[in-house]
Amino acid sequence: MSIADQFLLFIRISRSQHIARRYFVVNGFDGALTMLGLLMGFYVSGQVALPVAMSVCLGAAIALGMSGLTSAYISESAERKRELERLEKAMMVDLGESAHGKAARLMPFLIAFINGAAPFLIALIIIFPLALGHWHPQLISQPLETATILAFLIIFLLGVFIGRISGHFWLWSGLRTLAVALLTTLLVYLISPA
Repeated sequence: MSIADQFLLFIRISRSQHIARRYFVVNGFDGALTMLGLLMGFYVSGQVALPVAMSVCLGAAIALGMSGLTSAYISESAERKRELERLEKAMMVDLGESAHGKAARLMPFLIAFINGAAPFLIALIIIFPLALGHWHPQLISQPLETATILAFLIIFLLGVFIGRISGHFWLWSGLRTLAVALLTTLLVYLISPA
């Protein structure tokens, strides 16, 4: 059995594809909404230098990624270990070197990677216009506004993805997540000092 086949077997045994997909959507949404909140904060506060905005957003993206990576690994490895121990107890056999045992050790790494990578990569996509506006101002005239629109678009697309997974109308799901984004921007606008 090839490494790829073993990996797919481990995913099927552990039912990790559903967990990984859920983590991708949830943490990706967190990353996009966090970036949107930061961008709106910069927008309502007036002129913020692009290098400062990029640094703040990148710092938040790294923190979200590390939080997702470590929290998912800690929780998933504990859950997988508990499930394996229950299965071993029921079967009265050591499954450490079996496919179940290997899956229990490997899948927390995969899920943690997805949980950490989703908000980090989505945040990088959203802040890309800021970098482009800083290094190539002739290419983009309104980097903050462009990044904000991109955040709205990504949040809408995550909603569409959720709708397709759940079997609901994709447009309605996209509009619901977009409503959350609009409410977030409204709250940032209302609570920011004048």
